[in-house]
Amino acid sequence: MPENMLESLTRGAEDVLVEAELIKKLALDRPLRIKAGFDPTAPDLHLGHTVLINKLRQFQECGHTVLFLIGDFTGMIGDPTGKNITRKPLTREEVLENAKSYQNQVFKILDPEKTEVMFNSTWMNEMPTSDLIQLASKHTVARMLERDDFSKRFKSGQPISIHEFLYPLIQGYDSVAMRADVELGGTDQKFNLLVGRQLQSLYGQTPQVVMTMPILEGLDGVQKMSKSLNNYIGIFESADEMFGKIMSISDELMWRYFELLSFRPLSEINQWQQSCEQGDNPRTYKVLLAQEIITRFHDQVAANKALENFEARFQRGAIPDDMPEIELKIEAEGLAIANILKTSGLVKSTSDGMRMIKQGAVKIDGEKVSDSKLMLTNECQRVYQVGKRKFARITLIK
Repeated sequence: MPENMLESLTRGAEDVLVEAELIKKLALDRPLRIKAGFDPTAPDLHLGHTVLINKLRQFQECGHTVLFLIGDFTGMIGDPTGKNITRKPLTREEVLENAKSYQNQVFKILDPEKTEVMFNSTWMNEMPTSDLIQLASKHTVARMLERDDFSKRFKSGQPISIHEFLYPLIQGYDSVAMRADVELGGTDQKFNLLVGRQLQSLYGQTPQVVMTMPILEGLDGVQKMSKSLNNYIGIFESADEMFGKIMSISDELMWRYFELLSFRPLSEINQWQQSCEQGDNPRTYKVLLAQEIITRFHDQVAANKALENFEARFQRGAIPDDMPEIELKIEAEGLAIANILKTSGLVKSTSDGMRMIKQGAVKIDGEKVSDSKLMLTNECQRVYQVGKRKFARITLIK
């Protein structure tokens, strides 16, 4: 029954527009065409990307076909979503090189037999200029300026190039060309996805259902996961690297990762969270999360070995059972790592703390800290180490 699939398929989704239409589509006697578009602006996928790709895989497991669209045409425009300046377009050569990498990586998750890889240059390069003008006539400037990033740039006097207005129109037209039944995207893509719905109606098609997925926070727990911000976990990273990064996230962020990245039942995850609230050590469940994700992108043997290596590194630091217990209050903007080290007495000054970080002498839960400007923003309890002999168990509270 479609209703039985609904809970699984909509798990973790921010919006489903319109859910009643999705139920009707799921009742159709054919596989649905599930669209997701990716502009090949960078060659590496990280766990933030997999929130959406995991959802595509769920649709495949229910018998539906994924249309994995590589925006080689739109990639040369540059997606203006969330940008306060005009994005630099990629060259054709850059787009094609990145597209190859995307195809290689995405099949670590998707079933190739139920995936159609498509390129929007296929239809856009064939579109006459007269048809592009017709497409542009189907949307107004006023409606474009309803989009949050365009609106902010317009009000602040920052330039908006005409070609940027074409981006959501072409993304929407992709849905027409592909005859998509459902389109998935991040919450920041909601406007563009709804343009697709509108254009399909204008072109005489049944409008696609729009499903938006949350943007996954990076390791800092604040900004979205991004390679440029160096707060990411790449799906091709080594098992040891992935394990260490997952173990470094805050206890609060761990539950967000469980919700968006884990395939375990929500009932089980909720039970674990309740156990932690009643005194269980969150580290136990963080290990389970790390092993699940590493098994997905490597295998179970690699996940077990990563745990062994992590514990060996942790124990090599000769962490004592008895150490100072310190509680620090997080300010609104967070606490700088150098200030934490100074306030807890692990270093004499913040400049001393930054120097020790640059020398590779500072660890949190056995993992080396490399960013001397690291800001801690979430409540958590960690073991901080400076050098070989200075330790403190520090609890951050709001």
